[in-house]
Amino acid sequence: MGDSIWSQTTEIPPRRVLEGEVETEVAVIGAGMAGILTAYFLERAGRQVIVLEAGRIAGGQTKNTTAKITSQHGRIYSKLIKDFGRQKAVLYARANEDAIAEYEKIVKENNISCHFERLPAYLYSTTDKKALKEEAKAAALAGIHAYFTEETALPFKTQGAVCFEHQAQFHPLEFMQAIAGDLTIYEHTRVLRVKGHTIVTDRGRVRAGQIIFAAHYPFADIPGFYFFRQHQMRSYVLALRKVQPIQGMYYSMDQTGLSLRMEGDILLLGGGSHRTGKAEPDTGYIFLRRMAQKYFPGHQEIACWSAQDCMPHDGIPFIGNYSLLRPYWYIETGFQKWGMTTSMVAARLVTDLICGVKNPYEKLFSPQRLHIKAGFPALIEDVGISISGLLKGLFNRFFARSGPVLPGRCSHMGCKLEWNGQEQSWDCPCHGSRFDAEGKLIDNPAVQSVPCKIKEHLN
Repeated sequence: MGDSIWSQTTEIPPRRVLEGEVETEVAVIGAGMAGILTAYFLERAGRQVIVLEAGRIAGGQTKNTTAKITSQHGRIYSKLIKDFGRQKAVLYARANEDAIAEYEKIVKENNISCHFERLPAYLYSTTDKKALKEEAKAAALAGIHAYFTEETALPFKTQGAVCFEHQAQFHPLEFMQAIAGDLTIYEHTRVLRVKGHTIVTDRGRVRAGQIIFAAHYPFADIPGFYFFRQHQMRSYVLALRKVQPIQGMYYSMDQTGLSLRMEGDILLLGGGSHRTGKAEPDTGYIFLRRMAQKYFPGHQEIACWSAQDCMPHDGIPFIGNYSLLRPYWYIETGFQKWGMTTSMVAARLVTDLICGVKNPYEKLFSPQRLHIKAGFPALIEDVGISISGLLKGLFNRFFARSGPVLPGRCSHMGCKLEWNGQEQSWDCPCHGSRFDAEGKLIDNPAVQSVPCKIKEHLN
């Protein structure tokens, strides 16, 4: 995986590692956008907070985002109205519109130079005009300033688009560098397990009154059972120069569609998504480079990178109490492909819960909700993939012979790892953990590397 343009242009100063034992009022696990924003608001509310990060600040999904701040989340509002009713769709829309406004407020109040810009976001399709019109109507019913249009700035023919006005984009690491400045953050401090109020890391222990899991995918399986309620998807980005600028941000509702936005004179072209551990031949960078050549001939590729997204079965993030059995634990996960906007929603909501402030979005995002009908198809698919992965992992353990390429079993729950030739990594199709070619941990929920007897790889 390459470095994003955000990483290439901004380097956040390093922080020290945890040493020994520490006590604090609140501990946040994960120094991505969600964790840092949560710590930022809690400190402003007078709470004592520390943040624990396994790698570097913003070293995971935050540095690999396309950095759109938008309430346009694919074909979401028609689904919300159908599955849950208009009232919940309105709440979802307001939560995300509030998040955009909160980003703008922080940027202005702190005079942060982070290329924050208000501009429209478009949901488009090359095949389904009817669905676009339905989504435009649903978004309007939810209170969004949205409308259907047949005019786009895209270099290919579409059936039209839904325009969401007054959305935003920014440089995420410039923003993070500004708000993280005074926070107590321990880097290169991997959390291994959490028991009650005690956090055990590879550097020491933390005793905290309240604990927030903001490390993308929750690694504590019980209670909560989040491994049973969502899966992970990978998506890819190319940064291209020497292209005709495109006005606005674009996202496709089509299965093999593209995401597009400008950052100065650089086009960010996203797409090629697939379930983690289930890469197909025409996905990832292969797909994106074919699209870049088709629609932007003569372009210059200056960077490429990938990201990973948690996809809850019912389409709504999990934000709130981790479990009724752990009232002092909190969770921020399931952001789908909208991590920047939802990070702000999560930070404000969890801060309010800890501070005893009533938040209008608490029930909507509650991890204790039960939407069996809406999430049932995805649940069945995930269960099937997990059972298959576990059985293959058991077979690998007891019957596979050593050789030049021996995929290991995931250290999370023992599923068989699959080789990702484009990214040179071992990926778990069950719950999305990832390891480099030699078995070193890249992505959670696993917290430990895996032993791999590997000398060479099949690409």
